[in-house]
Amino acid sequence: MNYILFDDSTRKNLLPLTFTRPICELRVGILTIREKWEKYLDAKVSFLTENYLLEKYSLIKKNDNILINGSVIPTKEMVKQISILKRKEAIVTDDYIIAIRLDEEDLKDMHDSGSEKMKGTDSPDSNGLIYKKYNKNHTRISFPWQIFKNNQQEIENDFTLITEGRKSQPISKTNTVFNAENIFIEEGARVECAILNAENGPIYVGENAEIMEGAIIRGALALCNNSTIKMGAKIYGATTFGPHVKIGGEVNNSVFLGYANKAHDGFVGNSVIGEWCNLGADTNTSNLKNTYEEVRLWSYVDKSFSNTGEQFVGLIMGDHSKCGINTMFNTGSVVGVNSNVFGDGYQRNFIPSFMWGGKSGYSKYSYAKAVKVAKVVYNRRNMEFNKIEQNIFKTIFNKT
Repeated sequence: MNYILFDDSTRKNLLPLTFTRPICELRVGILTIREKWEKYLDAKVSFLTENYLLEKYSLIKKNDNILINGSVIPTKEMVKQISILKRKEAIVTDDYIIAIRLDEEDLKDMHDSGSEKMKGTDSPDSNGLIYKKYNKNHTRISFPWQIFKNNQQEIENDFTLITEGRKSQPISKTNTVFNAENIFIEEGARVECAILNAENGPIYVGENAEIMEGAIIRGALALCNNSTIKMGAKIYGATTFGPHVKIGGEVNNSVFLGYANKAHDGFVGNSVIGEWCNLGADTNTSNLKNTYEEVRLWSYVDKSFSNTGEQFVGLIMGDHSKCGINTMFNTGSVVGVNSNVFGDGYQRNFIPSFMWGGKSGYSKYSYAKAVKVAKVVYNRRNMEFNKIEQNIFKTIFNKT
């Protein structure tokens, strides 16, 4: 079977994080949504997303295809229902498609249909599609704050999925450990002279990752491959550090998607930080208003600030954005893709993509300079910021 993960209309709600990736490439828990589906399906998937992303995230069409909503997190029951779909059958809720089986001809019009509201149960529509109502509990990522809000449960789910039937590397006796059976250390990882408390959630340490001396860790934690928690860091659950992340200071209930640095002191809470971001020393995010009111966050759909219904929301930062030392972000701040933020005082609650400046004002960030910096940053990881990445950059630059 050919599996395709598609973006529906919720992609716009997840901007700026989805400017540079399909929804399913968002990390929630230990794994990305795509990685979860590939494990449950025991198969590789392709992508149906924005045209400018398809050069990097390719679409593979075959005679028989099952399309799955990339914002939906899989469960065993859901995968079982998907496995018995027949041609032109769809699993739906009242508001969205979860999965649909189509041949290559039917696939042509699918890009927009995923966002339509589905009606009816087990009844064919005018195109011969049969909608099967799915009433089981499941998780869907529709807004950025749902990433960290669901992170505890997803770390627990992924921990079971990844470690079941496997044996952890030994935990060094130099560490102070609570609930060791809830800690899993992959091959090549290094953990010495740290405090690891897994009583409130599992602690997962990926391949070649490191927790340095004096770090204090309270689960749930996902430290993915080749990432580092530096000396004396204080990490509260439920927090995820994707691959190749460097972390210092204090972090609470946040998700760093990968390839990002917060290497020094400062507080980040209830936040989602994109890839290739860098937070300067003593960067701090506010995650709670002094009035304890629900937090409003910039909506790319409404082009205004909208209520999240949440009391704790910190910073949502798109890929490649950076901030200088001592930067202060207000409760419920959004920074777009590839912006450079610096200067004293609290920054604005919304900073668009490709901006350069701070509280006193912003100017457009030169596209040529942005590419030059990205090439240097990629090179530090022995990677190439190639023409495909540059084309994505250019499209976002023109869009924003």
